[in-house]
Amino acid sequence: MHAGATYLYAGGMDTLNDLLSPAPIDPGLYIVSTPIGNLEDVTLRALRILRDANAIACEDTRTTLRLVQRYGLCRTLLPYHEHNARQALPGILRRLADGEAVALVSDAGTPLVSDPGYRLVEAALDAGHPVIPIPGPSAMLAGLVAAGLPTDRFFFAGFLPNRQAARRAALEELAAIPGTLVFYESPGRAADTLADIAAVLGDRPACLARELTKRFEEWRRGAAAELAAGAEAEPPRGECVIMVGPPSAESQAVALADIDTMLRAALAHDSVRDAAAAVAEATGQKRRQVYARALELAKALAEPPDP
Repeated sequence: MHAGATYLYAGGMDTLNDLLSPAPIDPGLYIVSTPIGNLEDVTLRALRILRDANAIACEDTRTTLRLVQRYGLCRTLLPYHEHNARQALPGILRRLADGEAVALVSDAGTPLVSDPGYRLVEAALDAGHPVIPIPGPSAMLAGLVAAGLPTDRFFFAGFLPNRQAARRAALEELAAIPGTLVFYESPGRAADTLADIAAVLGDRPACLARELTKRFEEWRRGAAAELAAGAEAEPPRGECVIMVGPPSAESQAVALADIDTMLRAALAHDSVRDAAAAVAEATGQKRRQVYARALELAKALAEPPDP
């Protein structure tokens, strides 16, 4: 459907413009979520802001133009992406200072989630301009709620590093987080990333979702190693969201027990500081937490046994 298309609702048939408020929008920077694939996922509020804004700042004008043409929206498109942010930012701030309404969109989904919009928002707030979020589609949330993994606590880690050593180091830092982990990944690296997830985090339950909301949307659920093998044999196409279940209570208990064992051995011949540093480096755990545990163990070892 396109600009002027009709919608059926309880009140009868109305055109798109009939459903959108005619009231002018206030000046400010609007952070507008746009569809991640299916253009029908755009909200009525997002359409009104994008219709009535003085300009739309976007990652790729060609991508945003498809949405603009589909619904008859504002045609003043300002390129704003990681490569031109420094040059483009002053011009957008001047527009805001002149009392304009500027909408910020990404190529898909919610701006500022793995894109450079943060700098613009920070600068707009520092200059005293209103920043208004217009919520809507998000690949992270769309993947999370249908993955079949716990959603009460989760951590979005964005894109992992390209190189395996750096990727595994990043995963080690995330290993103890007691919630579902969410990553974005390109199809070409999905198999390697899942293999590293299985190697570093253990064979946790996981889900790979691709092409969310699009015609060829696909979900692959299973253990991380199983998904890695599947992605190697049949590489996914399109951008991917990878979700990984939290560590089990048993694995967390084993990890703590292992650290205690290593600390006791190190404390037999090293100072608390040196023992903590060695164990933290060996396990990838945070030095401050390992040092606190080393102090507790050293105190317990120094106390005389009960008579």
